[in-house]
Amino acid sequence: MPLDRGAVLLPDGRTRFSVWAPAPRHLELQLRRRGSVETVALERDQSAVARVELEDAGPGTEYWYRLDGERDRADPVSRSLAGGVHGVSRVVDPGAFRWTDDGWQGLAMPDLILYELHVGTFTNAGTFEGVIGRLPYLVDLGVTALEIMPIAEFPGRRNWGYDGVALYAPHSDYGGPEGLRRLVDAAHRAGLAVLLDVVYNHLGPEGNYLREFGPYFSDRYRTAWGEGFNLDGPDSDEVRRYLVDNAVYWIDEFHLDGLRLDAADRIVDLSPVHLAEEIGAAVHRRAEALGRRTLVIAEIDSNDPRWVRPREAGGFGLDAHWSDDFHHAVHVALTGERGGYYADFGGVGPVARVLGRRYVHDGGYSPYRRRRHGHSAEDLPGDRFVVSVQNHDQTGNRAGGERLATLVEPAGVRLAAAILVLAPFVPLLFMGEEYAECSPFLYFVSHGDPGLIDAVREGRRRGFAEFGWQGEVSDPGAEATFTASRPRWERADQPAQAAVLALYRDLLRLRRAVPLLRPGAAEPVVRHDEREEWVVMRLSGKDQVLDAVFNFATDSREVPGLASPADLLLDTDDPRYGGQGRVRHDERSHTLPARTAALLRSRP
Repeated sequence: MPLDRGAVLLPDGRTRFSVWAPAPRHLELQLRRRGSVETVALERDQSAVARVELEDAGPGTEYWYRLDGERDRADPVSRSLAGGVHGVSRVVDPGAFRWTDDGWQGLAMPDLILYELHVGTFTNAGTFEGVIGRLPYLVDLGVTALEIMPIAEFPGRRNWGYDGVALYAPHSDYGGPEGLRRLVDAAHRAGLAVLLDVVYNHLGPEGNYLREFGPYFSDRYRTAWGEGFNLDGPDSDEVRRYLVDNAVYWIDEFHLDGLRLDAADRIVDLSPVHLAEEIGAAVHRRAEALGRRTLVIAEIDSNDPRWVRPREAGGFGLDAHWSDDFHHAVHVALTGERGGYYADFGGVGPVARVLGRRYVHDGGYSPYRRRRHGHSAEDLPGDRFVVSVQNHDQTGNRAGGERLATLVEPAGVRLAAAILVLAPFVPLLFMGEEYAECSPFLYFVSHGDPGLIDAVREGRRRGFAEFGWQGEVSDPGAEATFTASRPRWERADQPAQAAVLALYRDLLRLRRAVPLLRPGAAEPVVRHDEREEWVVMRLSGKDQVLDAVFNFATDSREVPGLASPADLLLDTDDPRYGGQGRVRHDERSHTLPARTAALLRSRP
């Protein structure tokens, strides 16, 4: 159902204001209209919901609530904020925008090639409009969907978005609700889906006034980032509604094609139906009613396949989840880093294991955690897993924010591109990865409270200690940290970067053109040689066999047992991609130079 809380425009021209507020003893609605501020008394019903319907309070009207005669607070369900997280709410007409995407029905998981971006740094404009200007480039690249980092209103102008506090209000500096609608509509016209990263495990510390309205937060559970939501205690039904309604709201009013639930397995909920399951069911139900396909993807670290098993099989029924094991296995095989959670990985064995079995840790012992970790997911299709070799977390949560292009040689960058795109999962690229961007992506904030910025600085330093990273840590509160994190798009035209971009384009074209590369089309058979440091993944269809070969060694390797006779569809040492053309392939032998991948297709 369409959103019923907040400021809702009614068919007769009036506006209904509705808020759940059991905490304050006295509650008033204040509006700025007719050149002055008016106060409207509110009475709450037995469920502590206060409502009033008013004339002459249409789109653009600024309003807020006065709690106990002394505190002015924005509506918890503000569709738009004036003045940032400490400002006031603004009435929005969600029906005013003229959509042009009537024929758009969304994409299925196997069709996704995700491109993760941060609106504030993706372009110099730092707006939704700026992203629209680069849509033709993304279409030409070959991705099929944008995944946008969180855009709910956050403090200041610079933030990753995970400190959002007004979950219903698209960030005003990005372009607000109108700008987001324009972006989604333009993306759909270009044939691109749009998914949004949403945060339901916590709210940011600055501008978070929800507790003044009601028991939104739990006094029993804390997350690594602060208080968790009250999802299973007294009065939790309304808290759950606040979050479930928010998920459906993005689908309903902004035509989004899916959501990524940030750190979903950190959401503590001991209810019989976990919040994530309830969100997934509600989003799927609403999408079906609208005649569209909408996806819900969880970020988890638990290697628990229940998140993506069907509800009728005892799972949560979500469409996919992020797989950190893939990233860690490939990253360590390329860089040799073993600090922190990378201690559980090393060599090509984990790479082969994750390609063939979904997880590296599927119930065995994790030395890093000092306990068993994960559960088998071999029965699930590959499209249930989103994988990456770079993303905002694994790049931005490094002390120096280093991208892969600054950590490994060009051949290693090309090898990483190949294994990402050819793997039997759903690939995700991080903005700029496609041309080997070397500028860092750093963590940045612009809190108004200097004490909060100091706490962020200290927290970042402590978090880096277990990895043994050396050197000075960029100041999260400095504007220079933010500007340094922008991709330098002009680099894509330089010969070395243009060659990597050509490789990504050709890989993505192959992925779309060759049915066996579609996730779930064939069960991979994987073999490897730990000493020789190569991995082979075979995909077999009715009339052909594909062999994807990955040589992680720093020397050339002859790889036995490949399909023969076969055509060489692509190799990453091709001079077009910056290589030297040293792959040797005939019916008797297959030799790959150091850090090279090749894709072979058997001839009937």
